[in-house]
Amino acid sequence: MTINAEFIASFLYSVIRITTPLLFGAMGALICKQGGVLHIAFEACMLFAAFFGMAASAFTQNLWVGLLAGMVGGVLLMLALGYFTYKLHANITLTGIALNTLASGGTVFLMYLMCGEKGASTSLPSLVFPNIDIPLIQDIPLVGQVLSGHNILTYVAFILPIFVYILIFKTPLGLRIRTVGENENAAASVGINVNRTKYITLAIGGAVTSLGGIFMSMGYLSWFARDMIAGRGFMAIAAQNLGNAAVLPTFVTSVLFGVANALAVTLQTLNLPAEIFMALPYVVTLLGLAAYSNSEGKTKKLRKSAKKA
Repeated sequence: MTINAEFIASFLYSVIRITTPLLFGAMGALICKQGGVLHIAFEACMLFAAFFGMAASAFTQNLWVGLLAGMVGGVLLMLALGYFTYKLHANITLTGIALNTLASGGTVFLMYLMCGEKGASTSLPSLVFPNIDIPLIQDIPLVGQVLSGHNILTYVAFILPIFVYILIFKTPLGLRIRTVGENENAAASVGINVNRTKYITLAIGGAVTSLGGIFMSMGYLSWFARDMIAGRGFMAIAAQNLGNAAVLPTFVTSVLFGVANALAVTLQTLNLPAEIFMALPYVVTLLGLAAYSNSEGKTKKLRKSAKKA
């Protein structure tokens, strides 16, 4: 494997593309974390969005109907989690596990009903969002190869953190979301409807996360495949945790996870067992979470020591 300018440009291009669904998921997790409703059903949300986006666009031959159907599927799943958790008082972690399992098996069942396939919906290809060439930048050597020619959803993903920051930290709705996430009793005491705010938080987080699933079946690929999210929902949660629910650190962590994923794909070209490199992104995720947990533990000890003093 020869490393030259062309190889580096190709690698960086793949990093940006692979980071796209992770970034959507991480921003959705950040919104939920700020509202105090962080859960583990992001994998299910992205799977449902990927499936319903593919199905709607394939049957209607309309890209925007596919986008809407995918987002509705992801948002409804998030609202279902909220209903079970806040209305029926189910455990949010167990509910998330149940929804992830439902999405994994349910999407395969629905795919079989629609096209008679259980692995991938290749006989029912979805429409695909277009790639965009950026004027002027596309003509710059190497830089154009890295930054231009990406799917339109990729560009949406990379400007999304700006809008998430504005929403959470610069709007009245964001203030209510953060207030509920920090102290529900204090929020209720000033007239904020806590449950309604949580449902709104889940809906916004679900809409953002859904775009990551839609990208997978209508951008990265042009069909739906069984369990095609492949742990990206959990990586998104990890990126948000490592970023401490702050926009810029979460963005940076998502890109680092994208680098790990792209590196795993690139190293599979070597004459070594592919399974070693396929595990790399998950190993990086575990190491990151271990480092985060260790630093959090030390911070808590320091706080306790300060209080005693």
